[in-house]
Amino acid sequence: MKKVLAAITTLVMLGSFASCGAVTSPENTGTNTNTPKGDGTKTVGIAMPTKSLERWNRDGEYLKAQFEDAGYKVELKYSDDKTDQQNNDIQSMIADKVDLLLIAAVDGSSLSQTLADAKDAGIAVIAYDRLIMNTDAVSYYVSFDNYTVGKLQGEYVRDALDLDNTSETYNIEFTAGDPADNNAPYFFNGAYDTLKKYIDKGTLKIPSGKTKFEQVATLGWATDTALENMQNTLASYYSDDVQLDVALCSNDSTARGVTQAISSDYKGKNSPIVTGQDGDITNLKNIVDGKQSMTVYKNVNEEASVTLEVSKAVLAGQTPDASLLNSVTVEAAYDTESYNNGVKVVPSYLLVPYVITKDNLDLLVDTGLYKWDANKKYLESTAETT
Repeated sequence: MKKVLAAITTLVMLGSFASCGAVTSPENTGTNTNTPKGDGTKTVGIAMPTKSLERWNRDGEYLKAQFEDAGYKVELKYSDDKTDQQNNDIQSMIADKVDLLLIAAVDGSSLSQTLADAKDAGIAVIAYDRLIMNTDAVSYYVSFDNYTVGKLQGEYVRDALDLDNTSETYNIEFTAGDPADNNAPYFFNGAYDTLKKYIDKGTLKIPSGKTKFEQVATLGWATDTALENMQNTLASYYSDDVQLDVALCSNDSTARGVTQAISSDYKGKNSPIVTGQDGDITNLKNIVDGKQSMTVYKNVNEEASVTLEVSKAVLAGQTPDASLLNSVTVEAAYDTESYNNGVKVVPSYLLVPYVITKDNLDLLVDTGLYKWDANKKYLESTAETT
């Protein structure tokens, strides 16, 4: 298994994008000296969806620090996962005459009128991590290759069970994300498409019969909802003689609910493979303790560095393109074909996620966002979040 995990990690870290229309930047070279820093006169409005998920605390605070260090004022708001509140928060920043809006949407389809107001006010908009739909006001999208996130989860399952060579059959259940999050179907489809041939062949079976995103979606990515859904699935389809082998969860908050359900309600004697995404502290502890198998990590430092360079260029009146990637030291792709928001194809900067297991936690320490505890058993966050 360790050899398999090491192989997965190596392939991921060395991998490149295959998305249509993408221009990759495998060798990047430091800071973009052609894009000036801020002079303290311009303000960036950052709208984050919620503080209830650990990752958005990390993203918001790190972005704020990066922009302030680069010489910009920052107005940061969290919207408690409420679409009306986020619209109001953004309207407030428009009224404050911010120079740029950086938005991780609560619901990517609910901001059209508000962003029309931003466009009328001459305020540029960058979609952060989640694509904003049905508006021509969005200039750029900065995220990760979200289909690849699910693909990595599926490949982990494939390799851990040796599905290409086994004569055994295994049972799998899917737990997907929030239907309001444009990324959630990408995660699910990346995983399902990777495993589909094994499902079609019968090597992987889905006792619940839930094969569609809509059947396994989790409103708000809520841990309690994922817990209840998995409890119902276990009660309905998994008796003493039906073994659950894989719980493929799209992210860490849903994985926490699923692992709780397995701990309390699963009658089998085995430990199912459980996937995740984000690198939340509780989930990393669960990985060490064997309750979760892996997580797909999206490095906030890297996403913020690309976001900062795109924002600096926009604020300086420049037009970012693929050449901007020469100014950052991370692997990313510039994609001008794949992300249509229903009104326009949004030029996109897509970063590379990677697999984290018990065997390579030092990769997270290397980001500077995590540190070992005193006993060097579990990871802790280096950031102070509230």
